[in-house]
Amino acid sequence: MHSPQPSRQKLRVVVTRRLPEAVETRMKELFDVVLREDDAKMSRDDLAAAMRGADVLVPTVTDHIDANMLAQAGERLKLIANYGAGVDHIDVHSARQRGILVSNTPGVVTEDTADMVMALILGVTRRIPEGMAEMQAGRWAGWAPTAHLGGRVGGRRLGILGMGRIGQAVARRANVFGMQVHYHNRRRLRPEIEDELQATYWESLDQMLARMDIISVNAPHTPSTFHLLNARRLKLLKPSAVVVNTSRGEVIDENALTRMLRAKEIAGAGLDVFEHGHEINPRLRELPNVVLLPHMGSATVEGRAEMGEKVIINIKTFADGHRPPDLVVPSML
Repeated sequence: MHSPQPSRQKLRVVVTRRLPEAVETRMKELFDVVLREDDAKMSRDDLAAAMRGADVLVPTVTDHIDANMLAQAGERLKLIANYGAGVDHIDVHSARQRGILVSNTPGVVTEDTADMVMALILGVTRRIPEGMAEMQAGRWAGWAPTAHLGGRVGGRRLGILGMGRIGQAVARRANVFGMQVHYHNRRRLRPEIEDELQATYWESLDQMLARMDIISVNAPHTPSTFHLLNARRLKLLKPSAVVVNTSRGEVIDENALTRMLRAKEIAGAGLDVFEHGHEINPRLRELPNVVLLPHMGSATVEGRAEMGEKVIINIKTFADGHRPPDLVVPSML
């Protein structure tokens, strides 16, 4: 616990990207807030300057706050209230060593991201983008019995890699679609949760991968999950398998995945995140069996507003001299 701020002195809060209007307005009412005029990503120099002038920084996933950046922050910065659940772009250990707390917005994006997982599964297996492209190009000549044949998702084996909040939400949806749910996780779920989700646990990721029809990646990016789906593991997949990723691009070796998709060693992929941010392997764009989305998994009006509310609660709680409810501690990572 720290000493509360004097009641007449508002915390200086610097926001690195444009946020929903209602969130920005509420921040303006509560804090001495610096908002962005445009929505461009801050340069490292601008971000360092923002950190020097702030009591609280509100960054997003596009802001990489490493140890070198934190060393430039000075003594004023006391809280990094991240707008988003993932914090792999923030060196939490270095921040804590410097007395800077880090908070996030967990739980808000669970349902929206799980919806997007199902959208990508259907998009790839039912060849929806291919159908849309044909319509938009004016090439459709009418219905035919053998045209645009995809695959039925009911009865397929879904292997969920990472069974946290989002993985469990995906499992619930998959059950409704009649899929067989399997999962690999650092820790096995409690028996009653497994029963509720009708989920089969695999201690061996390799064994699970070799038997699945669809893989959904729902694991965070940590040192232990970097390239968890590397070339060796991708080769374990059946040629008819589909890979969907809505978590972090770094979990998959994107170059290996691209090579195997081009060689038809994997049937398809649905990707909302990429290993190098918005710099996507150009060969991925050429493939008709790949659905690419611009990190839209959490992009709902409702979700973005709820993220902002959590950020405000974390800052306000901190300003009142208490521990932010969504404090991130190194042991969580």
